[in-house]
Amino acid sequence: MAPPPAVLSSGELGARGHTRPHVVFVPSAGMGHLLQFFRFIGALSAHDVDISVVTVFPTVSAAEADHFAALFRDYPSVRRLDFDLLPFDASEFPGGDPFLLRWEALRRSLHLLGPVIAGVTPRVTATVTDVTLVSHVNPIAKDLGVQCHVLYVSSAAMMSLVSYFPIYLDNKDAGADVGDVDIPGVRRLKRSWLPQPLLDLNKLFTKQFIENGREMVKTDGVLINTFDALEPVALAALRDGKVVRGFPPVFAVGPHSSLASEATKGAAAEAEGSPMAWLRQQPARSVVYVAFGSRCAVSHEQIREIAAGLEASGSRFLWILKTTVVDRDDDAGIRDVLGDGFLERVRGRGVVTKAWVDQDAVLRDPAVGLFLSHSGWNSVIEAATAGVPLLAWPRGGDHRVAATVVASSGVGVWMEQWSWDGEEWLVSGEEIGGKVKEMMADAGVREKAAKVGEEVAKAVAVGGTSHTGILDFVAKLKATT
Repeated sequence: MAPPPAVLSSGELGARGHTRPHVVFVPSAGMGHLLQFFRFIGALSAHDVDISVVTVFPTVSAAEADHFAALFRDYPSVRRLDFDLLPFDASEFPGGDPFLLRWEALRRSLHLLGPVIAGVTPRVTATVTDVTLVSHVNPIAKDLGVQCHVLYVSSAAMMSLVSYFPIYLDNKDAGADVGDVDIPGVRRLKRSWLPQPLLDLNKLFTKQFIENGREMVKTDGVLINTFDALEPVALAALRDGKVVRGFPPVFAVGPHSSLASEATKGAAAEAEGSPMAWLRQQPARSVVYVAFGSRCAVSHEQIREIAAGLEASGSRFLWILKTTVVDRDDDAGIRDVLGDGFLERVRGRGVVTKAWVDQDAVLRDPAVGLFLSHSGWNSVIEAATAGVPLLAWPRGGDHRVAATVVASSGVGVWMEQWSWDGEEWLVSGEEIGGKVKEMMADAGVREKAAKVGEEVAKAVAVGGTSHTGILDFVAKLKATT
C-alpha cells in the first residue's frame, strides 16, 4: 500500500531540494475540469518537478472525491494543500448550477491562498490554475513573484473566445445585444453557438468569464488540452498574437493519458455481467456508445426519444444514462425513465447503465463504431485519440464551439440543427435512429476519424508536438529556479 500523501499547511516544511521547480496546482470543480488536471499532473510528475495540489473538501460530486483520493494514492510524492473555503451563501444565486456556485465560492476565498503558497517549502516556482479562477490566482502569483499558468481543459477555439470576448464587448455598441463574434485569425462564431449565459451580461457565469478573459493575457503561459494537427488555425492565431496582442506562450499538451487508477478501476468494472464485459463480446465496430458527460442532464422526454432512436437504428449500443447534474442526486430508476418494455425489447443488443465506466477504455475497444456525445471537449479528445467517429449533439456551454472542431478536423459530424438545453422542442427518435444508422454505415466517416487517431499518436510520441509542448513548459519552469 502506498503511503498517505503529504499534507502541508502554510507552516510545514517539505524535504525536497531547492533546485527542482515546485508547481502548485489550483484546480476548480467539475469532473470535466478535474480529470484533465489530474492527468496532466500525472504526466508532469515524470519530469523532475515537485508538485502540490490545493484541495478543497467536501467536493461537489462523489466522482470528484474518488478521483482526488486516487490521485494522491497513485502519486504519493504529490503534496496536498488543504484549503478551507469561507462561508458562502448560495441563496444569493437561486437555482444556480452547483459547480458554478463552487467556482464562485473558491473565487471569494482565494485571497487567503497567498499565505499558504508563500509558506510552503521548497519555494514555489509557479502556479497552474483553472481558467475559472485565473482572475484571482494570477494577481496572487504576481505578488509572490512566481509564474502563473492556466491549464485550459477545453479547445484552442474556445480559448480564443475566452480571450477575445472582452475585446468584442469593448468594441460593440453599448446598447446592442451580443451577436456573432468574429475572432481574428480563427473564425466567426455564430451567436447561437456561444455558451448561452454569454448572451446575458448580468449572469454570474458571464461576469466570471469576462474577468478571467481579461486576465489571460497577463499570465505566463497557457497549457491547452489539444494538439497542433487538430486545431492548427486557432493555435497559430493565439501564438501569433492575432486573437489578442501580447498573448502569453501557448503549449499544446494534449491529449493527456489516463491515470493508473482509471485503468485499475476500469479493470474492476469488467467483472462478469458488467457493461464492459458485455462490450468485449460484441463484433468489431458494431456498438454505438452513448454518453452525455458528467454534468449534462437530458430531460426524461428527450431520453425516451433517444431510446426510440437507438431501438429503431437496429444497432447494438452501450448507453451511460444520466438524469441529474450532480451524481449524488441521481436516484431515478432506469425503467422509470425509459418506459415499460424498452429494456426487454433491446435485451442482448443494448445495455443501459448508470454505473461508472472508463470512457477511454470503452472508446478504445474495437467493438465501438460510433460515439453519440454531447461534444464536451474531454469526449471529443478521447474520441479523437481512439479514432472513433463522434456524432456531436451539443447540450450547452462550450459544446457547440467544440463541435466546430469536430466537424472541421474529421473527428466526426455535428448535428447543428438538433436542440440543446433551454430549447423546448425534442429531436425525434426517428431522426436520431436514422442518423445513427447512416453513420454506422459510412466508411468515409470512419476513415477520417481513424486518420485523426493516427495524428494523436504522432503528437504524443517522443518528438511529437504535444510531447515537445510539455518539455518546453518544463524548460520554462526550470529557467527560473
